[in-house]
Amino acid sequence: FHSDALVQANELLLQERVPRDVPMVHPRAEQVLSGKTSRAISSVVSTRRYSTADQPSPRIQLLSNGTYSLMVTTSGAGYSRCGSVAVTRWREDATRDNWGSFFYLRDVGSGAVWSACYQPTLREPQFYDVSFSEHRVDIQRSDVGLLTHTEVFISPEDNAELRGVSITNQSSRIREIEVTSYAEVVLAPPESDAAHPVFSNLFVETEFIAQDNALLAHRRPRSAEEESIWAVHTVITEGKVVGVLQYETDRSRFVGRGHSVADPSAITEGRPLSNSVGAVLDPVFSLRQRVRIKPNETARVYFATAVASSREEALNLADKYHDVGTFEREARLAWTRSRVEMRHLDVDLEEAQLFQRLAASVFYLDQSLRPRPHVLALNSKTQAGLWPHGISGDLPIILVRISDERDLSVVKQILRGHGYLRSKGLLVDLVILNDHPTSYFQSLQDLLLDLVRKRGEQHLVNKPGGVFLRRTDIMPEADRILLHTMARVCVVAERGSLEEHLSRQAPERKLPAPFIPSRASYADLEPPAPVEELGFFNGVGGFSKDGREYVTILDEGQWTPAPWLNVVANSMDFGFQVSETGASCTWSVNSHENRLSPWSNDAVSDTSGEIIYLRDEDTGAIWTPTALPIRETNPYVIRHGQGYTVFEHTSHGIAQDLLMFVPIDAPVKIARLRLHNKTDQKRRLSITTYTELVLGKERSLSAPFVITEVDQTTGAILARNPYNNEFAHRVAFVAMSESDRTFTCDRKEFFGRNGSTARPAALRRTRLSGAIGAGLDPCIALQTVFNLGPGEQRELLILLGQTESVAEA
Repeated sequence: FHSDALVQANELLLQERVPRDVPMVHPRAEQVLSGKTSRAISSVVSTRRYSTADQPSPRIQLLSNGTYSLMVTTSGAGYSRCGSVAVTRWREDATRDNWGSFFYLRDVGSGAVWSACYQPTLREPQFYDVSFSEHRVDIQRSDVGLLTHTEVFISPEDNAELRGVSITNQSSRIREIEVTSYAEVVLAPPESDAAHPVFSNLFVETEFIAQDNALLAHRRPRSAEEESIWAVHTVITEGKVVGVLQYETDRSRFVGRGHSVADPSAITEGRPLSNSVGAVLDPVFSLRQRVRIKPNETARVYFATAVASSREEALNLADKYHDVGTFEREARLAWTRSRVEMRHLDVDLEEAQLFQRLAASVFYLDQSLRPRPHVLALNSKTQAGLWPHGISGDLPIILVRISDERDLSVVKQILRGHGYLRSKGLLVDLVILNDHPTSYFQSLQDLLLDLVRKRGEQHLVNKPGGVFLRRTDIMPEADRILLHTMARVCVVAERGSLEEHLSRQAPERKLPAPFIPSRASYADLEPPAPVEELGFFNGVGGFSKDGREYVTILDEGQWTPAPWLNVVANSMDFGFQVSETGASCTWSVNSHENRLSPWSNDAVSDTSGEIIYLRDEDTGAIWTPTALPIRETNPYVIRHGQGYTVFEHTSHGIAQDLLMFVPIDAPVKIARLRLHNKTDQKRRLSITTYTELVLGKERSLSAPFVITEVDQTTGAILARNPYNNEFAHRVAFVAMSESDRTFTCDRKEFFGRNGSTARPAALRRTRLSGAIGAGLDPCIALQTVFNLGPGEQRELLILLGQTESVAEA
């Protein structure tokens, strides 16, 4: 009946609104509340609210229809997945939290740019409110007379996510606002994308469907066994539309070389999107609609992103969601489905919020739910140590310890939470450790097995994403420490309920005092004379006269078309690569499995995990001797030679010369920084070197297990990752030639929550705090302060290496 086109056209009229509040009994007169008050109370009970995105660790909401899953944080970041396939790109980063699907807003009249949520522009709103409900996410912010409301939910009928951006003009004049969506398209398992995103991108093609205002993306199968997958992204607007729809699928055109999602050139420069489609090298979904809003009026722009198994199905979804009425209908169905699902899972609204808080600690490491740093530092086993217990270690682990039958209610609740998280698309290994002393009857073990059976999860026992019951009386102490180290969440039943565990706060470390400048900035000098005439000069670079160097000159606003790399290594299997912007990745023994610092594999933004910052201790001015992450107007000269790279830059009255190389006979990278005071005044400067630690193949996989310590003899910072199967015994180190220095190994302290590499929070303080040990977001930052007289020169050395032992380091 419903396959008939005439019936489909009137399908919405056949949908009867489902009553939300049905009284079971007739209340007494004094208990009666108005409908408005009842709804308000219901809203308070069923939602979590936040007024900022700067919590100690990200707070999240998981949404799912059973196949398609969303994770959204309070900053507006998060992922989209369909089954085991990542729809959009995401990386775990509890500090910066800057991956996900975003919306940019630009006031055409003033040129002001901000985002619908806090990320990715990081512009502070006048008002910010996040509301997490079981079926949707609502984020509101207020900026200069405009109220922006973003709502996110999932269709219960299709593998589709729906996001609406409503803009209310609270000012007294007409406003024209451009709304631009942005998401990096993946359509592959997240592990494959993380391993080599550039290679993964090569198989995605895009096209535009004009009649539905929709972009299509298709991943070409690499084998006959690989299933075809399509994605569609469409937009529909309620309000006065100005101009035609613009679109973009090429990330290099949208973001621009040297830029990031925080300041994409297509937004900040106010230029139109290129309307490019096809076999682009770095695919994105981006649609732009301009709306004109009168005072006290609201414009609504609705975006839908859906996944299909064929082009025909994708086109049908594009047509379906190119209708404003569909969004309202799907929102009602999402609310209904969430209530039915919770009833099926035997979970109430309050408990669902508890499990969402638990999920946040699974996605983003939370020190308050992990063992103390001294316990984490005791671990001496690798991931392979889990295998004899039937646990792979590839999935996140929630660890529950119980020793008394009186605490079974805690295990029972966490079992419910485990099933709830699985329904939201989050697979977790639940490991239950029976701490009861050795006994002939094993009554507690039998009760635990009975609990699992009653939950209907006996088919998941000892399976990936399932339940593992283990007895500690027959488990070696080293294995127990390994399990505690590996677990994202540790719950000890005798120490209270799950809510009590989640409510505990990690002790806050006292940070150094804020930095206060004592004078205005120094007048900058004229840039240095141009370098010698270059052979085969192409406007950006050319060869030196002797042909032994390739010299790149970056004048104001100038970039190379792609990163121009120098790869430097020695016969000891140690090396690094560095681009003309200063982005560097260092490895030891194996450039894929044992990276010391991260490799971004990003030809557009070219981000780096190794940065040297300079700060004027009088004025507070901060800059880098390399073109990124802080780009200045004065030119940068980069010399790539055989076995070395040199960066030359003059700014703030200081000439800077940075040489990077690897010795022939040692596993260490040497950075030599020479500074020359070109002014006639005494200068007080600080050098801060920052190294983001990986000690494996991917930072998010190794970060929970990295342990840092200070070598008391040399002052070097040592780091190791005992969880790494092949390289657990190796010791990485960072050292500086200056003996008077401060340090930190906490990346969150260095950048700050929702921070950026261009403005790290640590450089807004007088010094580094000295944080070190296990359980941190690992990095190594060293800072030294010194004086530089008029015309004086000074040289500093920074070392980064890895050896077989502490003594060799």
